[in-house]
Amino acid sequence: MRIIDNPKREDWKTILKRPTKTVDDIEATVIQVFNDVKEEGDTSIKRYTSEFDKVNLKNLIVSQEEIKEAAILVAKPLKEAIQLAKSNIEKFHRAQKTNRISITTMEGVDCWQEKRPIQKVGLYIPGGTAPLFSTVLMLAVPATIAGCKEIVLCSPPNKEGKIANEILYAAQLCGVTKIIKVGGIQAIAGLAFGTESIPQVYKIFGPGNQYVTVAKQIATKYGVAIDMPAGPSELLVMADESANAAYVASDLLSQAEHGSDSQVILVSTSKQFAEQVTTEVNKQLDDLPRKDMAANAINNSKTIIVNDFETALALIDEYGPEHFIVATNNDDYFVDNIGNAGSVFIGNYTPESAGDYASGTNHTLPTNGFSKAYSGVNLDSFQKSMTFQKISKNGIKNIGPAIELVAEAEGLQAHKNAVTLRLKDLE
Repeated sequence: MRIIDNPKREDWKTILKRPTKTVDDIEATVIQVFNDVKEEGDTSIKRYTSEFDKVNLKNLIVSQEEIKEAAILVAKPLKEAIQLAKSNIEKFHRAQKTNRISITTMEGVDCWQEKRPIQKVGLYIPGGTAPLFSTVLMLAVPATIAGCKEIVLCSPPNKEGKIANEILYAAQLCGVTKIIKVGGIQAIAGLAFGTESIPQVYKIFGPGNQYVTVAKQIATKYGVAIDMPAGPSELLVMADESANAAYVASDLLSQAEHGSDSQVILVSTSKQFAEQVTTEVNKQLDDLPRKDMAANAINNSKTIIVNDFETALALIDEYGPEHFIVATNNDDYFVDNIGNAGSVFIGNYTPESAGDYASGTNHTLPTNGFSKAYSGVNLDSFQKSMTFQKISKNGIKNIGPAIELVAEAEGLQAHKNAVTLRLKDLE
């Protein structure tokens, strides 16, 4: 990893640039696929699946027989691990439930807010180089807790036209109502428009490559909501000489192996420690099955040396990491003051992998600096807040004159009349 020693603040933006393509680079391709799927439905979906995934499918929907067969083929120890992770994710997300909020704003005027589930949601589960069945848990569990009626899962098929057994097992375990063998841009388009096989949904969730990320953003132009712009994975570690260099290196590599377009950054107040981490990265890299992919990501990554924690915090907030690990002699300083991060991992014994799989927090998080404005997926992501109000006769007498004055001042006579008619009837 390239070491950058005490960069000037005006250079931070350039140094922290992500290794991703801009929307302009791939938007034309996405729009073409969207237009074709809108016009041709399943026919277009199958054609693009053949082109992009190199497999010809007769049926896009996963059958019950395929789901049952997959469940049999998943090893018992892995099933137990999946069930443990599901249990912790359920505990954390059930705890996010809120009760009805009710208040009388003035005599006779009652207002309240309730949560209602989004009825139809689409879950995108990446396949590609690593079928992320853990993402099924992260999305389907809160969707089920929220009470979503339709939970449609899309995931790209392999060369045999199948979805990974672990994805199918996790999907049926967590209450997914329909599973579709479709990935990439065409999956997002299918969820946005609906086809003969793919139900149209109201909101699309899930991470993906840069094409999927742009496709989700394009989907919003057609009235479909998305969880967030979640693209290639990223991690920033803040560590000083009190941290364990081997642990830090393993965390950096755990994100680097996601893909060649992933990025990891180490920020440290100790150049000597940073050099130790670099040595450990090179040592551990040799033993990884996905060595080449991780190595490419490491080439996109860097180590930044700063003089003090205050400078480090300002730099980290400027970057807005998806995952943020802090392992220093004063973790509380960063925990108490960090403003922009998707999820925070504290101390030497809290690897980012824990949040990816089994601690209970959600791993679907904002990337590419979007943690400055977006939250990671949570129970509220699958719900809407609806407000209600009920006004009694005394209530409209109390609040009515103010409404009349405001409506008249805005030049909206019909608004005023809606109150005036009622007040006259009550005279």
